Amino acid sequence: MEVIKLNQLNNYGVSERFFTEATLYPEYQLARVIAQYRGKYKIVTEQGEMLAEISGKLRYDTEELAQYPAVGDCVMVDIQPELAVIHRVLTRKSLFVRKAVGVSGQAQPVAANVDIVFLCMSLNQNFSLNRMERYLSIAWDSGAVPVIVLTKSDLCDDLPQAVSQVENISSFSDVIPLSMFDADIGEKFQPYFQKNQTCAFIGSSGVGKSTLINKLLGNTVMETQEIGRGDKGRHTTTGREMFPCPLGGVVIDTPGMREMGAESADLSKTFAEIEELARHCRFRDCTHTSEPGCAVLAAVESGELDSRRLESYHKLEHETSYDGLSSKEIEVKKCERMFKEVGGMKNARRFAKEQRKRK
Repeated sequence: MEVIKLNQLNNYGVSERFFTEATLYPEYQLARVIAQYRGKYKIVTEQGEMLAEISGKLRYDTEELAQYPAVGDCVMVDIQPELAVIHRVLTRKSLFVRKAVGVSGQAQPVAANVDIVFLCMSLNQNFSLNRMERYLSIAWDSGAVPVIVLTKSDLCDDLPQAVSQVENISSFSDVIPLSMFDADIGEKFQPYFQKNQTCAFIGSSGVGKSTLINKLLGNTVMETQEIGRGDKGRHTTTGREMFPCPLGGVVIDTPGMREMGAESADLSKTFAEIEELARHCRFRDCTHTSEPGCAVLAAVESGELDSRRLESYHKLEHETSYDGLSSKEIEVKKCERMFKEVGGMKNARRFAKEQRKRK
């Protein structure tokens, strides 16, 4: 069957493969989710923009939050007089997730089918190498290509040093330092925006994502606020939304995420040098904590590897090991680590019981 290209959908970055997959479901129309609200979605179809909700069957068949539609998803819909109904989510090329609040062991979709993820961090008190390592790990796992954006460079006392520190942990990702007062912001981002390219901006509240998106779009589509007290950013974006960009492709803005869980992360790219050193450890299951013949610890001792870097690696490794576990299982695993030195939970309980007897 010949694939029919729809101009309205092309404006929202729908690539050829989604048009092809859509032909498998001729009873429905192809759409893309461009905004998400509580219980509702805004979609764009060949007829234009409209509100939608998911069908009862899709809701019934969906077992995990990550399977629900997200901004950026291409979906098959049935257009009704008042609301469109989403019946199917087409195959994703990438998915960015965060830990769902109040839902044990579940990941919440943030943005789907993203090609480029701009990881935003400001060069004021928000600056944190550990946070950027976390963002990089999650971004690589999502299937998108991360690009680091260092905002508020005008507030940085030593810009070359800050950029150098980030480049050292960047896993070969591009690093873009900028100030919102720069006149060439569009030129800095032009190489990343192309036809049918989807870009998302991720970062903590108040790092300037909405201001940056406004500049790229050429008008004020996102609300912004002045920086808060104590040099802390104020949360502005409350939902996820997609906009066509004059540079090409589309842009997704997301709410600021101060605490992003790393339940699903790719440490092999973010900590490539540690993974390479680990190949030379004496033991294949080396934890790089106290084992003899550990090449990673030897690198820290010699100054080849920064101890902060290894601590960050251990922290993210522990978080990712909880993926898919229930809250009770996570607590047991944490306790096992806490009582590792006394031989695990069983010995810890035995020790506590003996202590109570002595009293």
